[in-house]
Amino acid sequence: MFHVSPAGDDSWQGSAERPFRTLERARSAAREVAGGAVVRLRAGTHVLTRPFELTEADSGTVYEAYGYGTAEQEEAVVSGGRPITGWRERDGVWLAEVGDLEVRQLYVDGRRAARAAIPGLPGAAEATATGYVTDSAEPLGWRGAEFVYRGVYPWTEARLGMAGAAADDGGRTVITMAQPGFGWAMELYNSTWEGNTSHGPGLPTAIENDPGFLREPGTFVLDRSRPGEHVLMYLPLPGEDPARTTVVAPVLETLVRVAGAREVAFRGLIFADATWLRPGRPEGFVHYHGSGYYEGGGVETAVLGEGASVTYPTASVTIPACVRFEDTAGVAVEGCRFTRLGASGLGVSGGEGLRVRGCEFDTLSAGGVVVSGSRATTVEDNRVRRVGLEFSGSPGIAVTGTRDCVVAHNEVGEVPHCGIVAGPGEGTRILRNLTAGTMQVLADGGGVYLSGPQEKGAEVRGNVIVDTRTPYNFGLYLDYGASGVIVEENVVMRADNTSVLHVGPPLENVTFRGNFWDADPLGHDDPPSGVTYEGNVTIKDERELNAATEAIRSRAGLLRPRG
Repeated sequence: MFHVSPAGDDSWQGSAERPFRTLERARSAAREVAGGAVVRLRAGTHVLTRPFELTEADSGTVYEAYGYGTAEQEEAVVSGGRPITGWRERDGVWLAEVGDLEVRQLYVDGRRAARAAIPGLPGAAEATATGYVTDSAEPLGWRGAEFVYRGVYPWTEARLGMAGAAADDGGRTVITMAQPGFGWAMELYNSTWEGNTSHGPGLPTAIENDPGFLREPGTFVLDRSRPGEHVLMYLPLPGEDPARTTVVAPVLETLVRVAGAREVAFRGLIFADATWLRPGRPEGFVHYHGSGYYEGGGVETAVLGEGASVTYPTASVTIPACVRFEDTAGVAVEGCRFTRLGASGLGVSGGEGLRVRGCEFDTLSAGGVVVSGSRATTVEDNRVRRVGLEFSGSPGIAVTGTRDCVVAHNEVGEVPHCGIVAGPGEGTRILRNLTAGTMQVLADGGGVYLSGPQEKGAEVRGNVIVDTRTPYNFGLYLDYGASGVIVEENVVMRADNTSVLHVGPPLENVTFRGNFWDADPLGHDDPPSGVTYEGNVTIKDERELNAATEAIRSRAGLLRPRG
């Protein structure tokens, strides 16, 4: 057994009395123990200067908070952040020289500060093939501005950088957008709906990150007008004092990466303060759906009906996670918290038998848990909330291309789009989860969303789905050719639509049985040939519905109550 403390020393022996200082030193010591060792992290912030990586050589090792599972458990934070100091004040704004540091997120006394923004282009603006023109001169002074496009498609939010602006002979401002991101957006976003055709991302819905936008207390900007001499600018909240306020900027993009290891465990740790810088580069963030974004390679057209179509990527890339497990076996992540992260929290790719239990995911730029291509992964008894804060299409929990994956007894809420998403897979089971307050920003999704074929059959059973927020949603949504799915004993209430039976491509070999709704699903009175709809109950009165579903609701959500 070894111990690590921010107050330790790597020249010590790693005992409780004389702990190591760094995780790297503890890893080296643990590799000398046959079959692995236990490494206990003492209270405090364990700052990483580079990603902490485990390989097959680390199989069998456990990393846990000191006192894990007891009343004496200590708060051990694994951080990829950097405290910002040396502030000076000018006209009420705090300024700090940060060199070449890129800052997309900022945390002030643990609170996520928003990037300063304005609601769209000023003046009379219109799109061009390479950007925009407007009769406002304001954009001429912008440096490093990022354009946000919410609702390009109802389920999409893109981010693209501005390359520059200049005045033309007519006194208008010509804005040129950064490439290749803007070109990719012009390629991807093409749709026809109700006789109207759109090409490209259109006008931005918001613009972020220029010093001129610093108008709301509690917001920040990174001024990059001088390469290598960036200035971080923060407009404080009333009562904040640079001498007493802790400001942290995430630096690392990956906190922990585990590749090829077996029987590794992380218990009771807090993973915090990491970022993802790709959206601020010329490639931008050309989002399509969920955690996927486009970086070229061509598009295809989906026909949604007579005279309606959208283009979609032939291939997409997934937003990375700040804590990653790749091709592992028998790994356990228990009782951990993932917070203040600039991408997704925990990512699993390949491997088998990984268990994520009893964890908290909050204050994340993207999703909580993203699982792809793995076997027998279990995501159970976790709480996911306040995620997708920067990339609004991100689901709380997403699984795709998996075999025998179980998502059970999780609580997902306060998310901008879908709560739980399952793509094509084999034997997926979504059981007794609670989603509440999903679809708060983007549209066309659900509290639980499943798309594509499910080999060996899939189950969506015993889930409670409440308060699916946007004006266009389906609380429990099977979409895009879903097949081989049993949807049974779920409760759906307070959604724009409880569910839908007619989608394209059509549902095949899908059974809705014994579900409870507060409104009939669309198409319930004329189910398509591939859908069996039997024994479902619609109760419009909420008190009656709650009484009739008390047993289902009591079994959904977290296994263990948490504060």
